[in-house]
Order: sequence, then C-alpha cells, then structure tokens
Amino acid sequence: MTAQIIVALDYANATQAIHLAQRLDPSRCRLKVGKELFTASGPAVVERLQTMGFAVFLDLKFHDIPQTVARASRAAARLGVWMMNLHASGGSRMMVAAREAIDQESHHPLLIAVTVLTSMDEESLREIGIFASPPTQVNRLAALAAHSGMDGVVCSAQEATVLRQAHPQMLLVTPGIRPAHSAADDQRRILTPTQALRAGSDHLVIGRPITAACDPAAALADILAEMDRAAVGSG
Repeated sequence: MTAQIIVALDYANATQAIHLAQRLDPSRCRLKVGKELFTASGPAVVERLQTMGFAVFLDLKFHDIPQTVARASRAAARLGVWMMNLHASGGSRMMVAAREAIDQESHHPLLIAVTVLTSMDEESLREIGIFASPPTQVNRLAALAAHSGMDGVVCSAQEATVLRQAHPQMLLVTPGIRPAHSAADDQRRILTPTQALRAGSDHLVIGRPITAACDPAAALADILAEMDRAAVGSG
C-alpha cells in the first residue's frame, strides 16, 4: 500500500526539493521530478534523491519525433529512474521507438503514457480540435499505448475503472488526487485517494496536500491511513 503514493516535487530548485525529501521516508512514498525542477536542476537532483533512497518518477512527458524521444528515453534510463513518461498523443511510432531504446539498456524504467491531462475537460479538448469526450479520448489513447508496449498510462481516476477492465495488465498512474479537505487548485478531473483506489488506480500522484502541509510526513501518514481504511473496506 505505501508504494502507491508518488509525491510530486513541484519546486523551482533542488534546495527546496531536497529539503522536502529529507522530511519524508523513502519506504513510504516515491518522488516525482517534473519539468520545472528538472529544467532548473538537471540530472543532479534526480541522482541526489536516488542516493537518499527514493525511487524517482521522471515526469517530462516526452513528445517529439520518434528518434528524439528514443534518445531522450535512453538518457532517462541511464539515470536509473524508476519510471518515466511520454505523451500517447505522439503516436505509436514514437512510443515504440522509446520502448525499443529502453529495452536496449541495462536498466529498464517503467514507461508510461499520458492520455489526457487532468487539467483538461471537454471544452479544453474542443479548443485543440478534439471533439471526443475526455473518457472517449482517454480510452482511445490507452488502447494505442497498450498496443505500443507501454507499461501503463497516466489517467484521471475517473477513467480508471473502465481502463482497469479493458487493460488489466497495465499500471494506472493517477494525478489530480486530493484528500477530501483539500482544494482542487488547477485540476478539474479529480478524486480522493479512496475513490481512486476503488476505481483501480495503482499509483497516486499527490503534490500540494503533502508538500504544502506544515508537517509533510504527517500529511503523508494521514493519506496512507485513509488508503489503508479503503483497502480494508473493500476487502
């Protein structure tokens, strides 16, 4: 149960990220390094977090021509990260190229595909010329990701139930998780940790409810306790 929380280190620099990590237990969570932190601090912050015992999810959402994504994926694998991602909307050729590049390395991170960002709703999709509902688009991209050899997908917990039934072997990584007492911030398709677990999510990405708490370790413990109660209730 404890491995299911990925704490999002959405910080502007390594100093802030390391300070937060020092307040958490690597046996109770994993960490996500995203675009802002990686752009500011580079591979060094990933390496530092790993020396502290944390498994790192490198959340850079690669989306480019297949050769470029393949090379970037190879570089991420050589960093030793636990998990990395790309955009399923880049297409099957791009995803297959990334898969093949990683498979040639000695270390094989989990490779997952982003379906529809949790900040996007039906209106947001229409703005970019996609006239399907978010669940329909998620299902379409998840099927493409499965066909392209991805280990899992990033999706809203609101789509997790359907995806779990359609792709039982795939990992479901769910951002936009907010405990019941937390603000939604800029996420739109959100659920609580209990709802996400019951929907079939494997890993829950949680940021501000933990990182902005006065006591991040206590906030993490509260969420883990909620997840434990959900597991007992569904057993």
